[in-house]
Amino acid sequence: VTATDVRRRYGEGDAAVDALAGVSVAFERGRFSAIMGPSGSGKSTLMHILAGLDRPTSGSVVLDGVEISDLDDGDLTKLRRDKLGFIFQFFNLIPVLTAEENIVLPLSIAGNGVDDEWLRRLVDTVGLSDRLSHRPAELSGGQQQRVAVARALVSKPAVVFADEPTGNLDSKASDEVLCMLRQSVDDLGQTVVMVTHDPEAASHAVAVSSSTTAQGENAAPPPFPERYLDDVRKVDGVEKAEGGIFSIVRFVDAEGDQLSSSFAPEFVSSTTTKPFDTLTYVEGRPPTTPAEASIDNSTADREHFEIGDTLRIA
Repeated sequence: VTATDVRRRYGEGDAAVDALAGVSVAFERGRFSAIMGPSGSGKSTLMHILAGLDRPTSGSVVLDGVEISDLDDGDLTKLRRDKLGFIFQFFNLIPVLTAEENIVLPLSIAGNGVDDEWLRRLVDTVGLSDRLSHRPAELSGGQQQRVAVARALVSKPAVVFADEPTGNLDSKASDEVLCMLRQSVDDLGQTVVMVTHDPEAASHAVAVSSSTTAQGENAAPPPFPERYLDDVRKVDGVEKAEGGIFSIVRFVDAEGDQLSSSFAPEFVSSTTTKPFDTLTYVEGRPPTTPAEASIDNSTADREHFEIGDTLRIA
């Protein structure tokens, strides 16, 4: 998977926010890669564009030799069905189907037959041989995520995208799932791209692209414990994305209702260094601490905000 100068802009005019600002990164076949950064840094936006779930405002994405940026919806759907596997934080299993039926569901939808030998190998790999007849409600969280891992691999996809796959699991179950993803790369030759804010989860991956070190040789490291970063830096093949990714939040009133009626995010909370900052400031200055934020001029005027006011975020 290769992304070249990918940009994603939400909103227009004064309310425009560049969530992805010229990101270029490549993920090699047969490797376990992690897109790592704090919550709200744009990791999932990048993954959704790499997987064809969202379209970039500009730039190029090539997946398994196919330029996907210009594909129509029908061709994108077929590409996702035939070439991609997905693992989500909340499992997304069908409650009325058994574990085995959930695993083979992508093949059933595509009208493809089941490779029984491959299925048995997957089931053995994820340790579900004695749970295939159980429905999701009869499985633990870790077992449900194992089903999701097997479902993502059953069609032998070119790439598996995992979006915070351990975010809803305890530490023991998280480690089991991450070890299975590692094993799918080492033993089954799979390509896995994982989004995570957890440095311990990212340590299972070989190549780590940190969304907060996205541009320039002097970019500051992400706010993770140095011991994790040191472990990552020692691994051969560690990579660094190029470009800028900003943290996006929504501001809300005292009742928790968002202040903007727009669908797209309109606000940027960022302590990014100068090379990353593409905003033009009408008043004030760029944020310098995590407790400060930028807000678009039109919303500030509408809500009568002034520099120094305290705002709520969601």
